[in-house]
Amino acid sequence: MRWFVVSLSFFLIVFVVLSGTTNQASAAVVPKNVNISKRRGDEAETSVAVSHTNPLQLTAVSNLNSGAGLFHGWSTDGGRTWKKNVIADGDNLGFACCDAQLAADDFGNIFLTYLSSNILVEMAVSTDGGATFQPLPFLASQPLGVLTSPWRSLAVPGKAVGGDQPSIAAGAGEVWVSWTGSGGKIQATGAPVTGLGQVGAFIPAQTIPGASSSGDYGDTAIGPNGQVFVVYQNPTGGQGPANIYGALDPDGLGPKGFGAAQLLQTTNVGGFDYIPAQSGRSVDAEAGLAWDRTGGAHNGRLYFIYVSEQPQESNDMDIQMRYSDDNGVTFSPSVRVNDDTTTSSQFNPKVSLDPTTGLVAVGWYDCRNDKGDHGFGDTNGIPNDDVMIYATFTRDGGNTFAPNRLLSAGASNAADAGSLVDYGDYSGFNFYGGKMYFVAADNSNSTGNNPDGTLSTFDLYVAPVSAH
Repeated sequence: MRWFVVSLSFFLIVFVVLSGTTNQASAAVVPKNVNISKRRGDEAETSVAVSHTNPLQLTAVSNLNSGAGLFHGWSTDGGRTWKKNVIADGDNLGFACCDAQLAADDFGNIFLTYLSSNILVEMAVSTDGGATFQPLPFLASQPLGVLTSPWRSLAVPGKAVGGDQPSIAAGAGEVWVSWTGSGGKIQATGAPVTGLGQVGAFIPAQTIPGASSSGDYGDTAIGPNGQVFVVYQNPTGGQGPANIYGALDPDGLGPKGFGAAQLLQTTNVGGFDYIPAQSGRSVDAEAGLAWDRTGGAHNGRLYFIYVSEQPQESNDMDIQMRYSDDNGVTFSPSVRVNDDTTTSSQFNPKVSLDPTTGLVAVGWYDCRNDKGDHGFGDTNGIPNDDVMIYATFTRDGGNTFAPNRLLSAGASNAADAGSLVDYGDYSGFNFYGGKMYFVAADNSNSTGNNPDGTLSTFDLYVAPVSAH
């Protein structure tokens, strides 16, 4: 039966491509999908990094559905094969709860941030391409607030939720982390980096000043001169509308600190916006950032993505991009990234800038192929609840995008996975050396080696593909 399902999935992909009945996004051949984890139980909410000194070295991490610790996979051959283990399960990194994210710098460091089992932000660094991590001294003595549960969808209304989605950025001789702190306020800190494994002390945590300093589900970016920008969403619950704010520290590790947050965007995607594809977990607008430090044509350009929904509560969600050439003071009009003509959901986007080319790519979870007709992209006859991964890139600095590229060889369904976080609050995507790497929670079993079988628990899949 497993062979039949895999063969059928492949036949449907080939048939659809050759018949010409799909949209432009599916016209290319699907890249080879690789199962990173191949383990029982769920892995979801992912991050991936590529070593800047050896692009064949990749690292991926994710939540585990049960018990303390993080799934950890690493590759030394560009993502074709992977080794794996569980880290932060009582080892040198302590006990992790969740919310791991990665960032790489030009020295070869790969940084890891995550929440400990008592919901404190922790930091670690790898100097061997992501194979192992060592803890970094951080601000662990500072609790992040009242957290009733590590799972966002279970948080009690009216309580200050701390520690959700610490985000990380590295580059320009710095590493920065932002997070939701005590009382729901956005906080950030950074440290100087002078070489491989050479990380200085983190500066005291800064709280974003002003009336609009509360929020969650954000991102962090470092500019070419070491300046830092953070984005986040407020309110952090409900079906929307919601506001996305941004704040700038113009000199990074210098004395100036962050200025008051400015309203960047209003969206109908709330902090707890339920859609068929994430009916248990919900989604948010998942604002994301990338900053061009390449010295190229768009050096200094700050890219900002978010999820829109129009009309309200239609589940017709799209990925949008804007950019700024003045450190986030003003932004360009929104440009839709996904090129489908459906009213389906696109969610959990991640933006990544390739420092070797200056090109910018975006990857996301996408329901466009699920028409509820038991055809390609549908698992159960219900529309808009099955997902596949899509990605695209821009050659002209965010004004236009290449035809969307289908990365998944089969469709996945979160309800069948039984994951506490469905696909998660965010996704893992990296663009480096002209190749896009999206690490996805996937239960299609298109590779035939999920130990729990088809449409059961999530394994982690990657499908490395060149931008062209």
